[in-house]
Amino acid sequence: MSTSRDDMQNPKLTFRKFRNGDHDWHSWQEKIFEADHSHKCPTYVLRTPPCQGGCPAGEEIRGYLQIVRGIEKPPADMSPQEYAFRRLTDANPFPSVMGRVCPAPCQDACNRNDVDDFVGINAVEQYIGDTAIRENFAYPAAPALSGKKVAVIGGGPAGLSAAYHLRRRGHASTIFDDHEELGGMMRYGIPRYRTPREALDREIQRILDLGDIEVRTGTRVGRDVSIAELEKEFDAIVWALGCQTGRALPVPGADAPNCVTGVKFLEAFNTDRMKVVPPKVVCVGGGDTSIDVVSVARRLGCLKDGSSPELPERVVAGLAEHAPVADDARAPVDVTLTSLFPKSQMTAAEHEVHDAEREGVKILDGVMPLEVLLDANGRARALKMAQCEMVDNRPVPKEGTEFELECDLIVSAIGQGGDLSGLDDLNNGRGLIDADKFYQVPDRPRHFVAGDIIRPHLLTTAIGQASIAAETIDQFLRNLEMEKRPKVDKHRFNLLSKLHEAGLDPEEYDHEQKWGTSSSNFAVHNFEDRSAHEIIKSSKLFLGHFPYEARLKREEIGPGADEVIGHFMERMVGLDDERAKKEAGRCMSCGLCFECDNCVIYCPQDAVFRVKKNQSTTGRYVDTDYTRCIGCHICADVCPTGYIDMALGE
Repeated sequence: MSTSRDDMQNPKLTFRKFRNGDHDWHSWQEKIFEADHSHKCPTYVLRTPPCQGGCPAGEEIRGYLQIVRGIEKPPADMSPQEYAFRRLTDANPFPSVMGRVCPAPCQDACNRNDVDDFVGINAVEQYIGDTAIRENFAYPAAPALSGKKVAVIGGGPAGLSAAYHLRRRGHASTIFDDHEELGGMMRYGIPRYRTPREALDREIQRILDLGDIEVRTGTRVGRDVSIAELEKEFDAIVWALGCQTGRALPVPGADAPNCVTGVKFLEAFNTDRMKVVPPKVVCVGGGDTSIDVVSVARRLGCLKDGSSPELPERVVAGLAEHAPVADDARAPVDVTLTSLFPKSQMTAAEHEVHDAEREGVKILDGVMPLEVLLDANGRARALKMAQCEMVDNRPVPKEGTEFELECDLIVSAIGQGGDLSGLDDLNNGRGLIDADKFYQVPDRPRHFVAGDIIRPHLLTTAIGQASIAAETIDQFLRNLEMEKRPKVDKHRFNLLSKLHEAGLDPEEYDHEQKWGTSSSNFAVHNFEDRSAHEIIKSSKLFLGHFPYEARLKREEIGPGADEVIGHFMERMVGLDDERAKKEAGRCMSCGLCFECDNCVIYCPQDAVFRVKKNQSTTGRYVDTDYTRCIGCHICADVCPTGYIDMALGE
């Protein structure tokens, strides 16, 4: 298939089959006539796609995209939407929330980036999660109880994920959390216009509906309950405390009362204590938390009449709260975000940075704070800054570039740490808890750990760690030896499970030595599963199969600088059924057949054939007649997904 003139003029068409300077036509004729010397024939090799390899929660992304697009069929008694929900939530019980807020490392890893643009995985994930809420999908009934009970310390993404995965393995749990409601950073650290509370509440309740998950809110372990009491009551303990304390600026004057942390600032907003901010706000950061801080500040505004409400630090500390304020009583706030790195290197999601600028936030990049300048009352009046450069991964100020930023409130969003007061025995000296490769706490039998308290990272990382920790706890409670974790530690497609689901289980093997398994039904013929060891690269794919197709982006209702005050509506508009199916259809199904028929069409010997419909399922759509195959490997060359290897024979 040749590329059209219009496509060649498309600046977004990034894939070319031939490199510059490669003008020679390589005929397949020689390969066809010489290939019979190789004795190699096709085998079907399952590998893990890079989107899934890049997902910290280990979601089977390729699987649920194939279901949404209609390639992989659900069981007869289930809709495609519910089937996609079941497959996604096998790893992550928060698709609606994470589809909105996850920075999507899966999309950065997507092989489609080498063709045109990544698949909108987050958008499809949100679609699946929102559909599940709208259709009231529930989890399958949990198995019978094992008689064991686990204490889960922390009701955030890691703790809730741990309780979910433990219950699915038959273990009851009790969640301890020092807040009034569950949700952790999903509730108290992210603004409600990014994580609608209805979606969060529904996804939490769906976990609790599994049963035998007790909740004790308003309870702090180390103060209200001791470790010794937990060890006496429970068979295992998983520490999923999160990191609820922010780092102060490492400069003189940073202990001024109106210097607060981003974590506490956002908690004050999310608990409705903070309803306005002072006229001039400076936030130091560059990550997602700092973007949330400045976006919230712009939305809250200050009092139009110039009056002074409760001091912001008292509200942040929980010592006071603001009275309700009407939108027409608010005035715009001067908000500045500073970052050590250029905008292109800020860790915040690129579209979030653009949204903040559109909302009227001023961003100063490539600068560092030097000192908090105080007024006569000891309060911060300005932040002394300078341009900087990175030397040995440390910021160094450029001489002669100093300047001052006037401010009424300084918010530090430069990192987070754990609060282990009352739990000193667990502290590794850095305010965190150590973990081994199985997420056990070293030298503390029955103690396990997951989430930010190991090392602050993404919400989806906490969810994934808790899944592995739950599996480890299950092995511990059943007195099983800890199994070695696979190299690609993800929730992967399982052909035997799929065959079972389709009623195509292999026959029982009689353990007699036999030749010619291709004609036997006790073995899965010419198939190899390397998904636990290999992530498939785009170089293994036939990218020429995929034409340019623009990504279907979610619509955003983003306010401009003049409309931002009081704008707390959700910004993301989810995909509908048709658009979700179309976007999922851009998935290249890396490492697994997606039934394109290329191998059948191009085989010169008619050796590759479709499996009979009553024996076909995902991963077993085609087969090979080895009495006809001459080893020309055209089928492998034209396989778009890299599912075919010339691997049988010498």
